[in-house]
Amino acid sequence: MTDAEVILWSHLRRDQFRRLRFRRQHPIGPYVADFVCTKRKFVIEVDGETHHTPEQLLHDMRRRAYLEDRGWREMRVTNQDVYDDLDGVLETIWRETRDTGHI
Repeated sequence: MTDAEVILWSHLRRDQFRRLRFRRQHPIGPYVADFVCTKRKFVIEVDGETHHTPEQLLHDMRRRAYLEDRGWREMRVTNQDVYDDLDGVLETIWRETRDTGHI
């Protein structure tokens, strides 16, 4: 895991984030998600610098389509988001998981 993923995981692990259970490095079909809340069918991806290349952007678009076709919602944040605004990232995760409609 990247440093940003370690920081975020320290807030998501062991059901400590609003009593939602997250898993890390969770496979979904041919993809491995950084963090997943299976109860809410919610995926969190933490993107580093490599996610700005045309090839990676295309891969990410295909991946999102695959996930959405199977009922998953995906939230993407950057490493820098985690470093600079962790509270904002956590609040967005809470809002997005609360609003998914999955119970």
